[in-house]
This record gives sequence, C-alpha cells and structure tokens, in this order.
Amino acid sequence: MTPTAKGLVLDLLSTVRSGSMPVRALVAAGSLFNVEENHIRVTLARLLTDGTIERDQRGAYRPGPASRGVQALVAGWRHAEERMTRWNGDWAAVLTGATARSERGAVRRNESALALFGFEPLERGLWLRPANLIDGIDGLRGLLRDIGLDEAALVTTMKDFDAETERRARALWDVDALTKRYERSIAKVEASRRRLPRWSESRAMVESFTLGGATIRQIVRDPLLPPPFIAAGALGRLVRAMRSYDEAGRACWRPFLEEHGVDFARAPVHFSGAESSALAAGGIG
Repeated sequence: MTPTAKGLVLDLLSTVRSGSMPVRALVAAGSLFNVEENHIRVTLARLLTDGTIERDQRGAYRPGPASRGVQALVAGWRHAEERMTRWNGDWAAVLTGATARSERGAVRRNESALALFGFEPLERGLWLRPANLIDGIDGLRGLLRDIGLDEAALVTTMKDFDAETERRARALWDVDALTKRYERSIAKVEASRRRLPRWSESRAMVESFTLGGATIRQIVRDPLLPPPFIAAGALGRLVRAMRSYDEAGRACWRPFLEEHGVDFARAPVHFSGAESSALAAGGIG
C-alpha cells in the first residue's frame, strides 16, 4: 500500500519520542515514496488546522491531541497477547439496534469500532466476541465509546446460549484463515529481515516501512481469540517476529532520522493515515 501525503506525515510523526520532526525530514522521506513536497506542505497545514498535529517554535511538527490516542493504540501491538485473559465461556455483546440505519455516519463508526475489537455480527444489530479481554466489560465499553461507538448502543455480557446459537457464535471467525495469515506474515517479515542489510538504504527504508505497517495493522486489528478458537501462542509468534523486524527497521531508518535530529521511539511504519484519522475522528484521545 503506497502512503498518501497524509498517511506518511502521520506515520512518521508517530515515531517521535520527544521534540518534533522538521519539515525537511518529512519532505525528504516523501521523496522516497514519490510524494511531492507541495503535497506534504499542504497536508501539514490541514493537519495543523484540525489539531491532529502541532508546530513548535522552530517550525517543526509533532503529533497533536487528536492523534495521541491512536498512537497509543498502535504502539500497543507489542503487548497484544497481554490484553487477553482466560475465557470462561461468556460473550461480550453489543446491541446497535437503537442506531437508525439512516444515520450512516454513526453506523460506519459503530462498525469500525466493533471490528477493531474483534466483534462479528451474529445477526442484524447484535455483535459478539468472546469475553476474554483483560479490560472486562466495563473497560471494553469505555474503549468502544472512545473510538466512536454510538452512546445508544448497549454493551453487555451474554451467556447460556442454546446449543445452536452457541454453534453459530463460535463459527463467526474463520480461524483456519487467521492461522494461515499468521504463518504467511511471519514468513514475510523473517525473509525481509534477512534481506534488508543487503539492500540500499532507501530501498530498505521503503520495504521496512511498508511491510512493517502491514504487519502491525494485522496485529492491532487481530480479534484476540482465546483457546479453543485458536491455539495458544499463535498470535505471540507473529508479535515476536515483528519485534525483531522492528529492530531491523530501526537500523534502516536510524541514519536518516539522526541526520535530521529526530529523537525517535521506533522505526517508522505505514499504519495507514486514513485508518488512523478515522479512529481519531471517532474520538480517541
């Protein structure tokens, strides 16, 4: 996925640990992805206006309040498995029937928020996931509200389904496809990690940015299913592979970022500006 000017700016600024990133660094990075300087500057002006980014006294930029929650969400990929606890058979349920279908914006925000937390629709207006997230139902309710779930939606716990409903609920996720996707992604990042040192600096930067972003998106959007849905540790293997890849990405980007005086916390990756801004618009942060 080729980044847009907006996506590139947000993804690069999300790596800043302290201080800010100068415009020249953003423009230089844009050239690696064929994003024109004018597009970078116009995007900076727009993001500054809506509060997504901030400018310091030197004219350099850092994330603003509207995007910090998204950054925290993305940064949490390293600890994805720690968000889960043992499943006791209960279901987290969200009933969205109070949201009118004619309210398209609210419907889209509901669906985006629910998908991000691994919910699937059992039937129209009823979304389920195993109640195995460490936040509990109260914490989950708050997180869903923070990223745009309609206040009218009911977030609760369900249990004691009849046998047929239980069967249907457990079949909502294609776990075979999910497991195979883990394996494919692990193979991709491990192969890329081995070849990055042999490539030119610019090619390695682009590769690690693109593949790293795709893998982190996969982890962040993982449904976090417990056994018996999926084997214990399956997601953890992907996370560990991505941690190693992140170290390789840092090595690729370090000379560039240090040249521009950027104090960075991690390697830049393409998480997708459109997805991040949609979450921010939903109220995160």
